[in-house]
Amino acid sequence: MAGKPAKKLSSKVKLSQLRTLIAIANTGSFSEAALQLDVSQSTVSHSLAALEDALGIMLIHRGRQRASLTPVGDRIYTQAEQTLGLIETMGQEASRARGIDGGLVRIAAFRSLASEILPGAIAHLHEHHPTVQVTITEFESTQALENALFEGHADISIASLLIGNDFETLQLMEDKFIALLPPSFKNIQSPADAAALPRLTWADLRAETLITSSSDCCIVVCDRLKQCQPPIAVDYLISNDSTAVSMTRQGLGITLLPELAAQPIPKEVRIAELPFDISRPLGISWLKNTLHTPATYAFLDTFKHKYLTEGRSKARPEYGVEQYVIEHGQKTLQ
Repeated sequence: MAGKPAKKLSSKVKLSQLRTLIAIANTGSFSEAALQLDVSQSTVSHSLAALEDALGIMLIHRGRQRASLTPVGDRIYTQAEQTLGLIETMGQEASRARGIDGGLVRIAAFRSLASEILPGAIAHLHEHHPTVQVTITEFESTQALENALFEGHADISIASLLIGNDFETLQLMEDKFIALLPPSFKNIQSPADAAALPRLTWADLRAETLITSSSDCCIVVCDRLKQCQPPIAVDYLISNDSTAVSMTRQGLGITLLPELAAQPIPKEVRIAELPFDISRPLGISWLKNTLHTPATYAFLDTFKHKYLTEGRSKARPEYGVEQYVIEHGQKTLQ
């Protein structure tokens, strides 16, 4: 029958023994080391003896006048100081993680929110917590966002709301799908209300080349077109939103995108309502029942405060994302 495996040195040596060695070396006395460590002299003697036994070497010369390090003890003393220094560094790192100052918030986001929403939110965060660091990783799919949260690579998702019992969510806005019209498109009437957008007809969609994103947020618009009688096919599925917008600017067709994803819209491209209403809910999602850092909660609090309490505008802007959130997302942010 096989015996128990031998203990590794790391399981034999205790931090208290390293502190004992350092105290004896610094004071040159077992009694002074005991006073410094606030233990009995016998405890100091037993602790050093246990360390020497674990290492199999003598670390301290027990002289009549003074205790001193052996040559190998001098080298072990340096390593003991380094080890305790690393432990102290670990404690400082943990303290920073527990506190807001110096904390880190890792955000997974869609490109549209990373470029249009997050800069203002981060600036607002840094007004109150200037030492909090923020990292942003952009993803194209909802599944990739979920994986980033589940695998511990991100603290917060800012994109389409993640659905399911695993997530807490904070809805920011409904991002409505719009049509981007090429400069050559003339077959549309302006609405009586100057502040409203013109609306395309089903005939317009059937007559034109259609472009949309291949990302999963645009699956809903493709499905809606397939439900028409007769069904309407999308001609181009483009992975990059800005490429789709550029194709419309070049006159290659009508692009169907969520309004936020279409930014920035070239000045020569007009926008119009679709003949059906469809949108994607955007906001913040994070895992339930997870111990988040104070820095993460600070970001959530400042984000909520910014979009709940900042001023409103009565007129629809040409396009200002933060103002758009205030006007269109105010009722959904809880």
